[in-house]
Amino acid sequence: MLLYLSSGYVAEFSLSKILTSAPNFFDYLADTIPSLKWEVLFAGRDVNGHAIEGSLVYWGYRLPIQLPLLWETFCVAMAATVVSAIIATILAFFAANNTYAPASVRWAVRGFVAFLRTMPELAWAVMFVMAYGVGALPGFIALALHTIGSLTKLFYESIETASMEPVRGLRACGANRWENVRFGLWPQVKPIFMSYSFLRLEINFRSSTILGLVGAGGIGQELMTNIKLDRYDQVSITLILIIIVVSALDSLSGHLRNKVLKES
Repeated sequence: MLLYLSSGYVAEFSLSKILTSAPNFFDYLADTIPSLKWEVLFAGRDVNGHAIEGSLVYWGYRLPIQLPLLWETFCVAMAATVVSAIIATILAFFAANNTYAPASVRWAVRGFVAFLRTMPELAWAVMFVMAYGVGALPGFIALALHTIGSLTKLFYESIETASMEPVRGLRACGANRWENVRFGLWPQVKPIFMSYSFLRLEINFRSSTILGLVGAGGIGQELMTNIKLDRYDQVSITLILIIIVVSALDSLSGHLRNKVLKES
C-alpha cells in the first residue's frame, strides 16, 4: 500500500484534476463528430464534381488514401509477427533450461532478448526513422525487434513448463538431444507458441498504428496529420477504421487460437 501511494504521488495522480479536466476531453471528442445532414446524407457529388457538405461522401473523401494506409499497417504487423515468431522459436530453445543448451548460450540469448524488449517499440521506431527515413521499413524493424524479445521470453518459459516425461521416455529408447526436443518438447509447446503468436499479431497492429505517429508509415501517420491540421472529421473516420480492423482482428485471432488449441 505504501508503494502504491508513493507511486500515485510521483505520477502526480489527482482525482479532482481528472474530474475537472474531463469536459475538455469530451469537448475534443465532440469536435470529431462529423456534421452530417440527413437530407444530403446519401447524396453523391454536385454538378461540378465536388462532394456535398454533410454527406457521407464528403466525410469519407480521404478513404482512397486511408484504406491503402490501413492495409499497409496490417501488412507491417503481419510481416513483423511472422518473422519474429520464427526467430523467437529458434532462440527460445537455446534459452530454455531443459533443452540441453550450454549455460553461457542460455544467458547470452536471455540477455539479448531482454535488451530487445526493454526498448519500447516507439523508441526503436524513432531511431530507425532517423536512420532509414519515413516509411513502413522503420516500423517493421521496430516491431520485429521488440516482438522477438517478447515472444522469446514467453516461448522459453513455455518450454520450461513442459512435461519432461516424454523426453525421458525418448532418452530411454536411445533418442539423441535433437530427437528429444523435436518429439518430446515441440508437440507440447507448438499450440502455445501459435496462441502467443496470434495474440502478438493483435498487439502489433495496435503498436504499428502508434508507430505511424513518429513517421513509421501506416494509418497512424494519417491520424497524426489530421490531428495536427485540425481535420476533426477525418480524425473520427480514421479512428473508426482502426477500431473496425482491430475488432475484426481480435475476433479472427481469437477464433484461430481456439481452433489450434482444440486440434492439439
